Amino acid sequence: MTLARSLALLAFLAPTLLAQYGSIADVKLAKPEDGKDQPSTPAPAGAVVLFDGKGLDAWVKTDGKSPAHWKVADGAMEVVKGGGLMTKDKFGGNFKLHVEFRVPYEPQNKGQARANSGVYVQGRYEVQVLDSYGLESKNNDCGAIYEVAAPKVNACKAPTVWQAYDIEFTAPVFKDGKKAEPAKMTVTHNGVKIHEEVSIPVDNTRAGLGGDPATPGPIMLQDHGNPVQYRNVWLLPAK
Repeated sequence: MTLARSLALLAFLAPTLLAQYGSIADVKLAKPEDGKDQPSTPAPAGAVVLFDGKGLDAWVKTDGKSPAHWKVADGAMEVVKGGGLMTKDKFGGNFKLHVEFRVPYEPQNKGQARANSGVYVQGRYEVQVLDSYGLESKNNDCGAIYEVAAPKVNACKAPTVWQAYDIEFTAPVFKDGKKAEPAKMTVTHNGVKIHEEVSIPVDNTRAGLGGDPATPGPIMLQDHGNPVQYRNVWLLPAK
């Protein structure tokens, strides 16, 4: 490709690239801190580091065998169309999952098409990722336990700004082959507790991997066609 054609292509793509992770000057912020990154939280002693910004060795595609294909740059991994990722390892019992993410600015998109992804605990229970800044949150908005519970408050930051989930997961309890207690989640979003010990009545939220809920499962990050980014992902088993 000639230099002239390359420059022309860049000029054509620039508005799209800018809209994704560039200026949000036209976004009306409710408060100044909504435009500032949530501070990153280092993995504590005893945590399993799932992504440290350097590579995707801990991940595969959701078929369980194909190499992870998402882009890694500047300490973050970015969703690339072609499927979600899941951890090679599976996790049972109770644990805390920390995930930092940011969503692109896509003002041309609406609703579930606006910077959609999701964090699936055990591959089954989704905490939604979406650009829901400034909205009255429903059970499919950012921070929701998907189609189970809306967040108590909308704790979203503006698009392009780094955010964080801390998900405290309590695995379901089975006795004699029957579920005696459902899975539960407490979720903190950007330092704000948005769910507290919420019981999850289903064994698999929409688009989850399914499988036997009595068994361990992976952490899954969803490809919904939007270039959502993730960084600093770690899991701390309960003592």
